[in-house]
Amino acid sequence: MRKRTLLKTLLASTVLAGLSAPSFAQDAFDGPTTGPAGAEGKTIVVLAGDLKNGGILGVTSGIEEAVDVIGWDVRVIDGAGSVQGRTAAIGQALALQPDGIVINGFDAVEQQAALEAVVAADIPMVAWHSGPVIGCDAPGGIFANVSTDAMTVSEVAAEWAIKDGGDDVGVVIFTDSTYQIAIDKADRIQETIEAMGGTVLEYVDTPIADTSSRMGPLTTSLLQKYGDSWTHSLAINDLYFDFMGPALAAAGIPGDGSPKAGSAGDGSEAAFQRIRAEQFQAITVAEPLNLQGWQLVDELNRAIQGEACSGYVTSPALVTTEGLEKLGDSNAFDPDVAYREAYTAIWK
Repeated sequence: MRKRTLLKTLLASTVLAGLSAPSFAQDAFDGPTTGPAGAEGKTIVVLAGDLKNGGILGVTSGIEEAVDVIGWDVRVIDGAGSVQGRTAAIGQALALQPDGIVINGFDAVEQQAALEAVVAADIPMVAWHSGPVIGCDAPGGIFANVSTDAMTVSEVAAEWAIKDGGDDVGVVIFTDSTYQIAIDKADRIQETIEAMGGTVLEYVDTPIADTSSRMGPLTTSLLQKYGDSWTHSLAINDLYFDFMGPALAAAGIPGDGSPKAGSAGDGSEAAFQRIRAEQFQAITVAEPLNLQGWQLVDELNRAIQGEACSGYVTSPALVTTEGLEKLGDSNAFDPDVAYREAYTAIWK
């Protein structure tokens, strides 16, 4: 049986320069409790931006779990981390003529022309992290864009760096201008750091899809450029830190040494493992990925039946080594609230 814990075991509750880390503790599911029963005999397609991304993979797993309960069929198509791959995936989805489509982890603006064909075919769409507008009636014909509040996530990550680094904090921010939401998150990180008296050494725009080849040389170059003044790395998701560790280790930096890494989302399994082992990542501001997968299925069920979007927005949690000590061997932020039971009750 999967191990879970109350959100409150993963929190930071500090208040810094007028910005407070939100209270994520909850005793019950705070999402929808009413809605349409599950539509019968539906087939949906999940268009995954890149299944190597732990956040996208976690959401996909939640969708697959929920679809099994609601009684639908699902097909997952991997965009493999490229614009061309995602365009091709949308074409494959259209050819399958599904009852609904999930845009999982890529910007709707990037694929505007292809998604217009989905709208023209009158296929309902929901999304995870498809742009800066969260919730109902997102741009591009998307019924609901499921996400935590990205600006809150960015502020919490920045606050952690300020608290941890003190007066001498020097931050390098990693983002990807392919995605508008990534730019918005990185901008908010920079604004928060600077408003609280910290220093942003560099704002690095490097593609998420190329992290495996870019992060090693880039890390070495940044170490040579900034030396000990580089105290913290903040990225718009965990994937950047999947490939930073070897370069830091080669420079003689221990796993819990500086620069310390913090992610403004998503809370991947690999990130949890690094944080737990104190190996080149200190925190992540995690989203409840599995829960969000269930939410996507519920929103798509509402869209298919012409019902209103639920408007539910999930809460993130600041995950630290200390918090993970209370999780046993679990490497996922899966809140100990009865969301599975709540959605099952709606659909059945």
